[in-house]
Amino acid sequence: MSARPRALVIAMTGGIAAGKTAVARRFEGLGVAVHDADVAAREVIEPGTTGLAAVVDAFGVDVLDEAGRLDRPAMRQRVFADPSARKVLEAIIHPRVRQWLRERALAERGPYCLLAIPLLAENIAHYRWVDRVLVVDVPESVQITRLIARDGIDETLARRMLAQQASRAERLALADDVIENSGDESALDHAVAELHQRYLALAGAR
Repeated sequence: MSARPRALVIAMTGGIAAGKTAVARRFEGLGVAVHDADVAAREVIEPGTTGLAAVVDAFGVDVLDEAGRLDRPAMRQRVFADPSARKVLEAIIHPRVRQWLRERALAERGPYCLLAIPLLAENIAHYRWVDRVLVVDVPESVQITRLIARDGIDETLARRMLAQQASRAERLALADDVIENSGDESALDHAVAELHQRYLALAGAR
């Protein structure tokens, strides 16, 4: 008997405040496994991991808090002030995140799974192994309005945050599927349910 084909792998991305978490929650509600790059980024530098050891080697033991974990606020300040430090940190964390995501995707036994990867467009060369790209899209004006409301920041800072990511056009250029998420909750429910059926059909057709 032939081996069961691996799960179809959908990489989901979108700009900041596009509503990726809301989309992921809806897929999970339909029984779909969602593996999150942000979760991976925390797990690969937990105490006892090679990731945390590499961070300490690169930056010294003063990057640890009293519990022996990475002092994230202090590290954020450090890499924000020093782009070269950010590159060093990313070179440690990003390959481990990719490996974490790939291992989980390959272990999936459902018809398909979702990988939530905020910085997919910036790192697409490392994710050629995914089957499809889903972009959660909203106009930049909506992102700015949501950021101001969510984070209590001003428009200038909101625009700076957007400028640090890939552009909307760059993300859409990668998309096999798009969820336009500037509507209401019911519209999002419908869009996710529709894509779920499409992905089940694609998985079954392989």
